[in-house]
Amino acid sequence: MQYLDFEKPIADLEKKIEELHELSVSDEVLKPELNRLREKADQLRESIFTNLTRWQRVQLARHPERPYTFDYIHHITDNFVELHGDRNFADDKALVGGFATIDGRSVMIMGHQKGRDTKDRKYRNFGMANPEGYRKAYRLMKLAEKFGVPVVTLLDTPGAFPGLEAEERGQAEAIARNLKMMAMLRVPIISVVIGEGASGGALGIGMGNEVYMMENTWYSVISPESCSSILWKTWEYKEQAAKELKLTATDLKELNIIDGVIPEPLGGAHRDWDKASGALKNQLLESLDRLKKLNPDQLVDGRIEKYAAMGDWTVKEQIKSNEQA
Repeated sequence: MQYLDFEKPIADLEKKIEELHELSVSDEVLKPELNRLREKADQLRESIFTNLTRWQRVQLARHPERPYTFDYIHHITDNFVELHGDRNFADDKALVGGFATIDGRSVMIMGHQKGRDTKDRKYRNFGMANPEGYRKAYRLMKLAEKFGVPVVTLLDTPGAFPGLEAEERGQAEAIARNLKMMAMLRVPIISVVIGEGASGGALGIGMGNEVYMMENTWYSVISPESCSSILWKTWEYKEQAAKELKLTATDLKELNIIDGVIPEPLGGAHRDWDKASGALKNQLLESLDRLKKLNPDQLVDGRIEKYAAMGDWTVKEQIKSNEQA
């Protein structure tokens, strides 16, 4: 298990528990001490993880042992058939998807896929999709619409790939085209942030009828590091940037950007993949049952109204007075 900096007290306790387990002394002798340490570790874990800062949640969202898109697909779906290619240029390995069933309900499920080791991260381009990835997503969503199948998207990317070749092939156009298409898609769309939800790279497959975030994830127009480098010309203020961006699941629920927060096991989704997958599956089934009652026109109208209602603004009285004068 890989521990983050703020988890060091927990790591020390768990190491001590493991060392006691390895001692060649009868269980009865060590049992009271082991129970005391386990109870202390549970209390410490609860104390730390119920008071996380925004930057600490960003770190958890990036934990290398978190479940990725394929992990969730293998845990919550049956009969998954991956589909490849955008029928134009290439098959983007950073964005994957295909038909599957969730408890007998057919879905088109897709999402960003990161890699576990150096070789796999390079193969998956660190979860940063090129234009062909978004064009593949476009093709798969239109295929789902053709067969009347709901779309499920799992968001986990540090952003769309910013390379020169991606810009040459129309990165911005591909994402914008997806947004226009998703606004008018005549089947349900459920989007879930399962890790990092950075900028248009995430939004390019994230315009859903219902949008959820796993508890320890973030969703923002910019990463804390990039925000810090723009405002302070250094990455040193990334924690302050994370605080000001209000990018956590709780923040976005309060701002009515998302529809709900999916709970994670204490300590993060990487602590218990089965429990995290179960929570995600339950939310998807609940949303699918709710959205299947709506006809295509209601789905489209509801999606448009949802995004049109985001944001607050005020008109100051002084401005009104000046306009009347």
